[in-house]
Amino acid sequence: MKKKKGFTLIEMVVVLFIVSLLILIILPNVSSQRKNAKVVQRDAMTEVVQTQVDLYENEYHELPAGLSDLKGKGYLSDKQFDQATKDGIKIEKERVVKE
Repeated sequence: MKKKKGFTLIEMVVVLFIVSLLILIILPNVSSQRKNAKVVQRDAMTEVVQTQVDLYENEYHELPAGLSDLKGKGYLSDKQFDQATKDGIKIEKERVVKE
């Protein structure tokens, strides 16, 4: 009778333990990176809106009343307007602020 080669139960348990340990290490890091990406995206959108406010002020010699003015005059696209509104970005005095 030939002896078949294969993995023993102990070897399988060790491999599963190592894989689960790696998953426990990697998953929290992925989650924190996702949160960090959202913060970076929000900061970038704030800078875009601030740049557009400055351009608007240079052209019209006054500040826009709100994001809708920027959208109406073509300084913000519909997608940018929606994202800025969703992120709680507002124009106060000469600065763009996040809520």
